[in-house]
Amino acid sequence: MKATITASARYLPERILTNSDLEKMVDTSDEWIRTRTGIVTRHIVAEGQASSHMATHVANTLLERSGSDPDEIEVIIVATVTPDMLFPATAALVQNNIGATNAWGFDLSGACTGFLYALETGSRLIQSGGYKKVMVIGVDTMSSILDFTDRNTCVLFGDGAGGVLLEPSENSYGFIDSILHTDGSGGAYLLMPGGGSLHPPTHETVDKRMHYIRQDGKIVFKFAVKGMAEVCADILERNGISGKEIKLFIPHQANKRIIDAAAKRCGLTDDQVLININKYGNTTAATIPIGLDEAVEEKRLKTGDLLLLAAFGAGFTWGSMLFRWGFDS
Repeated sequence: MKATITASARYLPERILTNSDLEKMVDTSDEWIRTRTGIVTRHIVAEGQASSHMATHVANTLLERSGSDPDEIEVIIVATVTPDMLFPATAALVQNNIGATNAWGFDLSGACTGFLYALETGSRLIQSGGYKKVMVIGVDTMSSILDFTDRNTCVLFGDGAGGVLLEPSENSYGFIDSILHTDGSGGAYLLMPGGGSLHPPTHETVDKRMHYIRQDGKIVFKFAVKGMAEVCADILERNGISGKEIKLFIPHQANKRIIDAAAKRCGLTDDQVLININKYGNTTAATIPIGLDEAVEEKRLKTGDLLLLAAFGAGFTWGSMLFRWGFDS
């Protein structure tokens, strides 16, 4: 039994933060940001909003587009590194918000690769034969952990959410294969040191700005270029697929140069690659599902098309996935 995607959805907050806005907040420039990252704008949540609000928007849209009742949803997996709170899980908040009384769920922390980890988990639950409707959502409120005095990080990220509904495939379409990795030795190069059990919140941790993202950009970039390019090439080789056969490549949107390197390694043309980092920045676990829903809306996928997904994130985490698309968008 295969797991297939039967609906997609995305949500972006209304407020837009431009490069020009950031020029007034920190020592940077529109030209610097564009040339090094490809980012022009990003979306930021309104005051009082958090990850569960965006994820709930996505969940309700998935119900509407799939024609599903809330009580039909059996599992809700939320990939995020910015939950509303440490517990209860954001998935539990979403479950309550949409009235999915028969569903259980959990949060999954895989940073920028989190959605792929969650998609793998949801697909395996479907393939087990024990579940028929699994909701997988990637969401992050990155503005909540950004230090807007640190120009190396605050220009990179935005807020957003995206998700899919997984169901059993009645044919050969759906999940084909995945390659997923973790290398914890890279943890020191991209992290938020404060807020957990090692460094719980104190006046000292707040004064030291330990509750914000910290990144060694050069090291992360080096590993990301190599890791994402290799894992894309590996999954194509393992399945005997050439780059020409891929209809669409939806990579994690962290840096256009990283995306270009992965596409080049696989022999993909510009028409085969979805890029939206210019509009949204890096929304962490939400980048791939946001891109997927855009592709559906723009009718870039048809039944039988091969879809390649890939990501690289903190941990280090990285991976790739192959799907045979199951319906005309």
